[in-house]
Amino acid sequence: MSDRESPHGQWSTSLVFVLAAAGSAVGLGNIWKFPYIAGEYGGGAFVLVYLFCIVMIGIPIMVAEITLGRRGRQSPVNSLRTLAQDEGRSQAWTIIGWMGLLTGFLILSFYSVVGGWSLAYVLYAALGAFSEADASDTAALFEALQESPWTLLAWHTLFMAIVFAIVARGVRRGLERALDFLMPLLFLLLIILVGYGLVSGNMAAAVSFMFRPDVSMLTGEAILVAMGHAFFTLSLGMGAIMVYGAYLPKRSSIGKTTLSIAGIDTLVAMLAGLAIFSIVFSLDISPAEGPGLLFVALPTAFGNMPGGTFFGFVFFALVSVAAVTSGISILEPVVAYAVEKSGWTRPVVAALVSLVIWTIGIGALLSFNLWEGFAPLGFLADVPRLWFLEPLTGLNIFDLLSWTTGQLLLPLGGILIALFAGWKLSQPSLREELPMSEDLFTAWLVAVRVVAPIAVLIVLLNGLGILRFS
Repeated sequence: MSDRESPHGQWSTSLVFVLAAAGSAVGLGNIWKFPYIAGEYGGGAFVLVYLFCIVMIGIPIMVAEITLGRRGRQSPVNSLRTLAQDEGRSQAWTIIGWMGLLTGFLILSFYSVVGGWSLAYVLYAALGAFSEADASDTAALFEALQESPWTLLAWHTLFMAIVFAIVARGVRRGLERALDFLMPLLFLLLIILVGYGLVSGNMAAAVSFMFRPDVSMLTGEAILVAMGHAFFTLSLGMGAIMVYGAYLPKRSSIGKTTLSIAGIDTLVAMLAGLAIFSIVFSLDISPAEGPGLLFVALPTAFGNMPGGTFFGFVFFALVSVAAVTSGISILEPVVAYAVEKSGWTRPVVAALVSLVIWTIGIGALLSFNLWEGFAPLGFLADVPRLWFLEPLTGLNIFDLLSWTTGQLLLPLGGILIALFAGWKLSQPSLREELPMSEDLFTAWLVAVRVVAPIAVLIVLLNGLGILRFS
């Protein structure tokens, strides 16, 4: 086992690491995206494919990313630089770390805007804004939020301030203390909502929908969506899991902690789905509402159910907690690298990095109002040699940031992480970090060298519009 020590400290126990990494993975993707894409693609059959992809794609790449982090013990950039030197590999592999930092930097700029929406809805729920509201009322409420740049700016600022305040305090005093409180709170809120669904919702319909496979709904597109979400939901490809792995105690089992993280992430997604669908089905709302499920359909449901004001507040508090735990994991790799590079104190670095991300986020939030028609790459629409950029020329700032990170940088980062860990780290290095049975090690090696990279490549090509399945 490498004797390196992280300059940023380490988690006090393996359990804390599991909670931290699970907090990174458990975000809006679990509570917002998973339920609505499961609804769009038929429920049970989609869930089965998703679980299979978690095992074959998500877990192997997560093991690889944690391994790189713990072996390098630094920020993603410096960990990759050190490991490439140790293994006699090209320093060009450091691009993985740089891509991770860039990806996280860009993601947090628009993720903070969406996180601000969830904070706003906590207040709306507490004030009874959903009470007896119909779909047109909740749609108008969401539209009014998006159309007010000053309101969006206030919530975006609050979200970034919370994330900054936690990261600025360091691994033990900031991240660990916050997660010790936030993760149990997240589970408590989720259990309350599932209980509410059992009592006031249609839980039988939710269980049937999520766990009774309808193979007729399983199209090629559904399989690709399941593959992509299995990768994205574990917070892979942007350095967050790698930097958290850098703080993992030496004697902790990477394999066991990865299984725990994937298990918690999947459990939260399933419970969130049950809670949401039980409420949705109780009022005959379509489960395939798409992104509007969270901010339009569910507020309508809460507004017309017994105790809806309180439980709407609980639900959006849950969403906000999940958004914050993901937000701090996205900011941490950038701050860790900047501290290593500059030698400045963590609070100063965190403040400067957060300020830049906050500034970019202003462009993202203005995409919903004052700059709604502004497409940064629109001027390239008439350049014949750049025909391949045509799908991007009509995107506003928010959508462009989302597309660039989700469709390009994240899957590309995941592929490179798998290839570097699987093919460029020596067998002795891997076995030192992953003491497991020969059969299990061989199975992981095949998955990380071949299965996972090919699967994520398919997701990448599909996202770029190069490869399509009907």
